[in-house]
Amino acid sequence: MNLPGHPELVTWLLEGDPALRWQVLEDLTDASDAEVSTERQRVAWEGWGARLLAEHDEAGTWAQGLYLPKWTSTTYTLLLLQRLGLAPGNIQALAGCKRLWDGARYTDGGLNLVYRSPETCVTGMLVLLGSYFGYQDQRIDAAVSWLLRDQLSDGGWNCQARRKGSRHGSFHSTITVLEALLAYRRSGGAVLVEAAADCAEEFFLRHHLYRSHRTGEVANEEFLRFPFPPQWHFDILRGLEYFRACGNTLDPRLADAVEQVRLARRPDGTWKRYRPYPGFRWFPLEEPGASRITSLRCLRVLRWWDAR
Repeated sequence: MNLPGHPELVTWLLEGDPALRWQVLEDLTDASDAEVSTERQRVAWEGWGARLLAEHDEAGTWAQGLYLPKWTSTTYTLLLLQRLGLAPGNIQALAGCKRLWDGARYTDGGLNLVYRSPETCVTGMLVLLGSYFGYQDQRIDAAVSWLLRDQLSDGGWNCQARRKGSRHGSFHSTITVLEALLAYRRSGGAVLVEAAADCAEEFFLRHHLYRSHRTGEVANEEFLRFPFPPQWHFDILRGLEYFRACGNTLDPRLADAVEQVRLARRPDGTWKRYRPYPGFRWFPLEEPGASRITSLRCLRVLRWWDAR
């Protein structure tokens, strides 16, 4: 594949970590399924993925914590491994999932890893991880049913709804649950989630992905930054990646957000590394400057959009 004006970009991207290379091969080249699969398997034993797996301790956790500390706990390390494309069925990832599900507190299907009352984002994260990595547990169906009951009337979710009475969907909570429902549906989950996902997608589309439903202004300037990993935060690139992944018909209300991604491109065709969210990390994935991770993510979103 030649990227208009920047044919050298694919070569540069393929010089990165295996966690990037398999995605570049799959999304930006004409590589065969076998080539993609071979490269993806390297995530477990070479580069970033292998370094993260090496931090897995004898108790089956990372950093001896389930949700804390951020961003090295079991939850957030597994979320990063999922985003890097560690293949489902990995033994260490499944052990981590088991520790999360066995260590969570349950209320009517909802989960929490820190407090007593169930929490939307934590429940969504654990559903995502269990569904993606292939962890078999009947409690996942119950958690999904709880999430569907927790959906707000505007189609979104908000982790502040139960504690503070918030009735408007949160961009952060809603994208977390949508990603979880997509992974759950792909895993063959028994609970029907399509209607709830449709309503949540419409929530984002009414906001043109990142604008206030009242004023039309940018709801949060942070949504225009694309740090990797996004952790629990929403941004427009994460939102566009969801719509690309779910395979729905392209909606013109996403055009504004796509243009913001395009405007963030540097003259050399790359996108910069955005400052990570504050907190301890196992190691930096990239140094400041041109970012292979961000460039890959942006290029495949633009390729998806421009092919319509």
